[in-house]
Amino acid sequence: MKNFLTGNKIKILLHLLAWAIILGIPLYFFKRWEVGQDFMWIYYIGNIINGIIFYTNYLILVPKFFFGSRNYKYYLSVIFLLTFLYFISDKSNELVFRYVPGRNNTEEVVKPETERKERPPLNPDDHHGHPPFREMHLFNYLFTSLFLVFFSVGMRVLERHSQIEKLQKELEKEKLNSELAFLKNQISPHFFFNTLNNIYSLISINAEDSQKAVLRLSKLMRYLLYDSEHGNTKLSNEIDFMNNYIDLMRLRMSNKISLNLSFPEKFEDINIPPLIFIPFIENAFKHGISYREKSFIDVSMTIEKGLLKFRCANSLFKVREDNDPVYSGIGLENVTKRLNLLFPGKHDIKINKSETEFEVLLQINIA
Repeated sequence: MKNFLTGNKIKILLHLLAWAIILGIPLYFFKRWEVGQDFMWIYYIGNIINGIIFYTNYLILVPKFFFGSRNYKYYLSVIFLLTFLYFISDKSNELVFRYVPGRNNTEEVVKPETERKERPPLNPDDHHGHPPFREMHLFNYLFTSLFLVFFSVGMRVLERHSQIEKLQKELEKEKLNSELAFLKNQISPHFFFNTLNNIYSLISINAEDSQKAVLRLSKLMRYLLYDSEHGNTKLSNEIDFMNNYIDLMRLRMSNKISLNLSFPEKFEDINIPPLIFIPFIENAFKHGISYREKSFIDVSMTIEKGLLKFRCANSLFKVREDNDPVYSGIGLENVTKRLNLLFPGKHDIKINKSETEFEVLLQINIA
C-alpha cells in the first residue's frame, strides 16, 4: 500500500479518474431516465465491493502472498475474501429489494395484488421463464470478482516484470560504468609508464628537450586526471591531446622516421569518450619506430556523413628482447573492450598486420 501511494503519480491519477467515471457519470443517466433508487443503491454497492476486491488483491494479497514462496496462502485468502464479500453483497441486495426468505423463484419488489394476479406463476423447471434472482446474482458476482482477481494479478505481474527489467538495466549500467572506469584507469598508468620511459631515455641525450618533455607531460596528465574524468569529452580536446602527445614523442625522433598527420580542421565538435584513439598512436610509437632503419607512422582522421574514420599505420619490426611480452598490447586490448562497451553495434575495427606493417582502421557511427 505504501509503495502504491509513493509510486507513480500518473498511475494514481488514472485510478482516480476511472473511479470518477464509474461513480460519477451514471448519476447523469439515473436522473435523466429516472432510474429507481433501489437500482442506484445496488449499482454503487456492487462497485464498492468490486473496488474492495480489486485493491485488496492488487495492493495486499498479490505482493504479500502470490509472489511469496507459499502460494497456497494467496489462494486461501482470495477464497475467503470472495466468500465474505459475497455474503455482504447478497445481504445488501436482500435489504434493498426487501428480499423474502424461502422464495425459490424470481425475487422482486412486492407489488399490488392486481399486478401479481395478471402475471402467471413461474415454473422452476421452465427454462423459458426468468432465472431466479439469487442464482443470477451469484453467477454475476463470480464472473465479475474472478475477472477482477485475474486482472489485478495480471497488472501486478506486468508491473513486477517491468520493475525487474528496470533493475536489470540499472545493474547492467552500473556494471558497464564500473568496467569502463576500470579500463580507463588502466590506460592512465600504462600511458604514464610508457611516457616516463621515453623521457628517461631523452634525459641522457638532451637535457633541455627533456625539460620541455616534462612540461608537456604535465599538460597531458592534467587532461588525464581532470578533463577526461567527466564521462565524455569534446572531440577537439581529444585531438589536442593526441597532438600534444605526438609533439612529446617528436623530441626523441630521428630523421629516419617519417611522421604524417592528418586531423580535420573544420568539424562538428561532438562529445566522445576520452582516450579512445591514443592507445593506437602510443602503440605505433612504441613498436613502429627504429633508430637504425627507416620507419614511418601515419595517423589520420576524417568525419563525413555521420561516420568518424580513424587510421593509424606504422612500420613494424621484430620485438626487442627488452620488451616484456606480458605488458605488450595492453592498450590495444583495453581500447577494444571499451569500444565494445561504448559503441555496441556502432563501430567497426580492423587490424591488419604483416611482417613490416601494422595498421588499425576504426570506424564509429556518431550520427
